[in-house]
Amino acid sequence: MSGLIALLDDVAAIAKVAAASVDDIAAATAKAGAKAAGVVIDDAAVTPKYVHGFSADRELPIIWRIALGSLKNKIIILLPGLMLLNYFLPVVITPLLMLGGAYLCFEGAEKVFHAFAPHADHEVAEDMDTKDPAHLEEEKVAGAIKTDFILSAEIMTIALATIESTNPWMQGVTLAVVGTIITVVVYGAVALIVKMDDVGLRLAATSRTGAGRAFGRGLVLGMPKLMALLSFVGTAAMLWVGGNIVVHGMEVLGWPWLYDHIHHLAEAAAHAVPVATGFVAWAVTAFFDGIFGLILGLLLIPLATRVIMPMFAKNAAH
Repeated sequence: MSGLIALLDDVAAIAKVAAASVDDIAAATAKAGAKAAGVVIDDAAVTPKYVHGFSADRELPIIWRIALGSLKNKIIILLPGLMLLNYFLPVVITPLLMLGGAYLCFEGAEKVFHAFAPHADHEVAEDMDTKDPAHLEEEKVAGAIKTDFILSAEIMTIALATIESTNPWMQGVTLAVVGTIITVVVYGAVALIVKMDDVGLRLAATSRTGAGRAFGRGLVLGMPKLMALLSFVGTAAMLWVGGNIVVHGMEVLGWPWLYDHIHHLAEAAAHAVPVATGFVAWAVTAFFDGIFGLILGLLLIPLATRVIMPMFAKNAAH
């Protein structure tokens, strides 16, 4: 009997430790998710543009494929990679993030450049009309997953930096939970956004009340404007997130001049208003990070298009 009681005591002790670990993981997940919220919003804003121009029946399958790619980025590639780098070679994390940030700046600046190019819209329409739809879908999904990788790396790095525990098991489980929850939230929201016009059509056609039909028509009419707004926000997000990554990385590596100036400008703007000081500080920081990101991206366009891309094309040909 005494042996059974001792065994039950051991089981109870193990259960208490497990419960405490679950509580710690939940708390760390909530904290990490809150810290990464800004990048999560950017991720949600960037994604809808990748289904623009496709038929309605392909929108959800495309989002599903991008979501699976995003989860693979976070759980299979970034989670073990970041933990290994954090343990064996932590000094390379910041430079790698800066490279990712520079890539976001390049992508965002390229969108801005083509928006002002007279033939930009024609080229996009020509792609949709002349390319094989399946091949075009593969290109869009691959591009979305590639962009997601940079944003996911930022999310997971922020989450890792937020975890206070040094226990590798705790860090790994928390990162896995954060990555999974954020992926579900982001791509669930994206799916709702891109299918909202279909919901509007159904309401306009089948609602039993005039208000319901009017609301449905409003959704249908408003969705093109919302998608255009999200495309704009997504491009801006690439610039300000990419610029912020590079500016913060420069500060970490010992070149704080630009980071300090932007920080001081944000603080001065926040002190100049009586309300919403936190939002004002964020907005000013995002604005100057975005300006820096645009300048950096524009400088990278000739380097990428005339040197790096031809080099890769040449290697691929061989």
